[in-house]
Amino acid sequence: MVPDVSTGSDTRGLINYLFGPGRRDEHTDPHIVAAWDMAGAPDPGRNPETTYTQLAKRLDHHVDLRTRELGGKKPPKHVWHCPVRTAPGDRYLTDTEWAEVAHRVVAATGIAPEGDDQACRWIAVRHADDHIHILATTVRADGRRPRTNRDGWRAQKECRKIEAEFGLRQLKSGDLTAPKTPTGAERAKAERLGQETPAREWLRERAYEVAAAVRSIDDYFTVLSSLGIQVKPRISAKTGEVDGYSLAAPGDTIFFGGSKLAPDLSYKRLCERLPTQEVADRPQPVASDPAEPWRRTETAARTALAALDAGDDAIAQGHLDAFADTLHNLARAAPGPHQAELQAAAQAFNRARRSAIRADRQAAAELQQAARELTQASNIPGGLAIALIFTALHLARAAAKWHQQRGHEQQAAAAEEACRHLQETYRQTAEPVLADLTRRAPRRAAARRFEADVRAAIPDQADRILADPSWPALTTTLARAETAGHSPRRLLAEVAASRELNTAERPADVLNWRIAAQPNRRAQAARTSSTRHTTPAAWAPQPATAAVNEQPADRRRRR
Repeated sequence: MVPDVSTGSDTRGLINYLFGPGRRDEHTDPHIVAAWDMAGAPDPGRNPETTYTQLAKRLDHHVDLRTRELGGKKPPKHVWHCPVRTAPGDRYLTDTEWAEVAHRVVAATGIAPEGDDQACRWIAVRHADDHIHILATTVRADGRRPRTNRDGWRAQKECRKIEAEFGLRQLKSGDLTAPKTPTGAERAKAERLGQETPAREWLRERAYEVAAAVRSIDDYFTVLSSLGIQVKPRISAKTGEVDGYSLAAPGDTIFFGGSKLAPDLSYKRLCERLPTQEVADRPQPVASDPAEPWRRTETAARTALAALDAGDDAIAQGHLDAFADTLHNLARAAPGPHQAELQAAAQAFNRARRSAIRADRQAAAELQQAARELTQASNIPGGLAIALIFTALHLARAAAKWHQQRGHEQQAAAAEEACRHLQETYRQTAEPVLADLTRRAPRRAAARRFEADVRAAIPDQADRILADPSWPALTTTLARAETAGHSPRRLLAEVAASRELNTAERPADVLNWRIAAQPNRRAQAARTSSTRHTTPAAWAPQPATAAVNEQPADRRRRR
């Protein structure tokens, strides 16, 4: 059951909509199911002689009295509107049940507290099977305004109780940080134009994608414009500087303010999140190893995992916000058949990136910077990409648990949805690679040597690792790491220490992708030596992943 509170100033106009045919003739049998006084509320839906104006005058009675007291100036935003809709698949409620819902919602929100004979006037209109509209005028009989602070949250809380009592689908409670959903008119327009999503949602996703990748607020507006999106800055009359903006889809005439798309897309929040232009203009170091941005992002994502368990909610929230940007940039940097799943994961996690907890973004600067560098990566090293997806999967699971522990039900559900998409992405990308690694497993003598390394480096988890179906694939990865200049035993100990293996379902998978993310020491040494001694005209560096992807046996055959 979903309540959606809004305010306005046109009682007569809202009545005209509620009792009219609707924008697409979708309204059927509009009538009042509950009111402040059923005998005193004329019903145009049941009495053809009753006019909309008569009903508006009855509802506006206290408003008009207060207007005269104020010398003809009407109280601002005196119309309170709250549609209440059952969830898809719920049974249809009777008029009597809807009347109870309306009475409980107006009582919970402060519009008409139970037993208060000075409360606001209100009606509940039903013109469809699955919802009602509550309309109230927010001036009480004693001339005061009702106490409606946090009315949306209180309406949600009451609806959760009603769902349980009426046997309806139990929805997730929000914390007032969710973005505004498209209106019926916006959805109807998208359907009429043959668009898959309403303009509000389409603009929101584009704004998130661009904000994740750019280095400054100026770049944000420039990239949006390059996509054909209309950008309208708002200039402050006091300072003469930009203090807001609105966007419209290409060819559209309806603009949406940044904060109307999502709370964290407001101009103020974006300025807090994006570097200043001075910082953005500084030359950025170019990594000599094309795999370095992927490796740095994977390492920063593991740091975020640790931050969720550190006990500082502001720091954890900052890392979740940065992780949301990482998912957008990962989807951009990893084109292929699994890109759609990564994009779906990023879009789902947008709801999990924020809560009522204020984020400490400075604490997550490393992940934020690494995520931006990912968009400039010129190479997609397969093993590292899978390692990053694997870490992202675990981070999304940890985010769902973190939100659940704090009662952030909608955010937890969003993180779980993102997790499902990442799980499918991991399956698509990892299964063929693990199968190939298994097929290339080293000979039995080398496997026994690596088994001894595992028992020496990770004795507590050795039996689980060796029993893991991915153990043969891990032996291939250990052989390649050894060729790249690593000590398998030391590397196993270092990697195992960076993540708790006790809770991992597939410990060999964890070790496999963590080891795959390690740098190639011999390639690094070769690059360093080339930088010092080679003649630039003759220097032609080799791909950083070549040595890692080549087994000792492969080299022997090549000779």
